[in-house]
Amino acid sequence: MAITHIVVLATALLTLVFLPCALAAVVRPEVRAVRRSWVQHARRDADVYRCLDRNLGAESPWVRPAWPEPCMDQIAADLRRLGRERGRGLCAESMRWQAAVLQAYDDRLLIASKALGVTHRLATLDGMDRDLERLRIEEELRAAGLKLL
Repeated sequence: MAITHIVVLATALLTLVFLPCALAAVVRPEVRAVRRSWVQHARRDADVYRCLDRNLGAESPWVRPAWPEPCMDQIAADLRRLGRERGRGLCAESMRWQAAVLQAYDDRLLIASKALGVTHRLATLDGMDRDLERLRIEEELRAAGLKLL
């Protein structure tokens, strides 16, 4: 009885191992034909893509700018977030982080002032003068209707 179980189990295992190999040997010519048609389609598609690449130029109507201008709501939200970040968290501990947050804040101030027509001199000032100019721009942006707090 045990020998019959061993024989049945061995036969089942051998069937599981060799059945996929036998099927692959039988089906192999068809697989080659399918693979050949895929290669032909890929070459034809590559020719089409090369032709499209040649025909598309920089003046194409599908080319969009890499960085679209953010809307005023997004600018205001960024200014509020960066303003909160200036005085707390890693910004208070790391000088590099503080410099990066201030630079990002100044960049958003410049975008907002350009959009609302506020004059600025942030690019030419540094130190305490730059801090005072930042405060002046913030006040003018508030007066123009931008909610910063």
